[in-house]
Amino acid sequence: MTQAPGAAHWEARYGDPHYHYGTEPNDFLREQVGALPPGGRVLCIADGEGRNSVFLASMGFQVTAFDLAEAGVAKARRLAAEQGVPLDAHVADAAHFPIGEGEWDGVVSIFAHMPPPLRVDLHRRVAVGLREGGVLLLEAYTPAQIGRGTGGPQVPEMTMNLATLRAELPGLEELHAAEFVRPVVEGPGHTGDGAVVQYVARRAGGVS
Repeated sequence: MTQAPGAAHWEARYGDPHYHYGTEPNDFLREQVGALPPGGRVLCIADGEGRNSVFLASMGFQVTAFDLAEAGVAKARRLAAEQGVPLDAHVADAAHFPIGEGEWDGVVSIFAHMPPPLRVDLHRRVAVGLREGGVLLLEAYTPAQIGRGTGGPQVPEMTMNLATLRAELPGLEELHAAEFVRPVVEGPGHTGDGAVVQYVARRAGGVS
């Protein structure tokens, strides 16, 4: 089975005082934030140093975030404090964080790469965890990212594409689905053209 980098890897990466992926939100999230129910409860998965969760909190969402690395969560809390926004941030791994059922108006997954068995289980729980009308915003690298040297995992099993997401997130209504190459400039961690998949989908029952 493909092994994802463990907690020690991420603790070392996020232990640097500088923000490895910057402090600005992901471009796709910024563009698509209007798809989320205004002011709703939003869960940020594998949130790293907090750039995306803090942005959402600044937009008036009630944000909960988690990441495997204590160093990353500490930086997320610091960033939230510096910007004067509330953030409920937890140290937890994706296998055990309690997503619940019908709990979230939005779930945000930005470059949250993990081995397929864990990803399949997580996506199943995400679909269940959305409320009626709740929206998933996801951007990830595709297999075409392998070898580019601009970020992301270097094993194809940990990447995603539209076929993967459609199989793992059945029953959600697609609002936006695309695979393409775009500039991804997010601190030293992501710099250069990246082959990405973008996916926005809504749980049935909300207002169109």
